[in-house]
Order: sequence, then C-alpha cells, then structure tokens
Amino acid sequence: MKKVFLSLAVIAALTVVSCKQAEAPAEEPVVTEEVAPAVEETAAVADSAATVATDAAATATDAAATAKDAAATATEAAKK
Repeated sequence: MKKVFLSLAVIAALTVVSCKQAEAPAEEPVVTEEVAPAVEETAAVADSAATVATDAAATATDAAATAKDAAATATEAAKK
C-alpha cells in the first residue's frame, strides 16, 4: 500500500511539473518565407537530375540497339 501511495505521489509531481512547462511561452514560429527558396532550388536540381537520367536512359537504349544490330550482323556472318 505504501508503494502505491508513493507511486501516485510521484505521478502527481510529474504531472504538476509537466503542466508548468506547458504553460511556458512558446518559441517564435519559424519564418517559412526563408525556406521556400531552398525548396524551389531543390526542385530545380531534382528536375535537372531527372533530365540527365532520361538522357542517359536514351543513350543506353541507343547503345543497346547498336549492340543488337552488331550481334545480328555477326550472326549472319557466322552463318556464311
């Protein structure tokens, strides 16, 4: 019974302390106008990276087509 009473006293003390901290003045809100240019720059970089990736994929597709044509030519030459 003594342990239960002490546990409840500790919980009550922690509740009072946390309520006093909650009543403390809140920090000033962060200005989001300063964050917006960084987000726009990040979006531009991501768009540029996507363009580079698309160009690389097109180059790889062209290289694969060239390799396929070379393999077909080699196969025809081997049949002769």
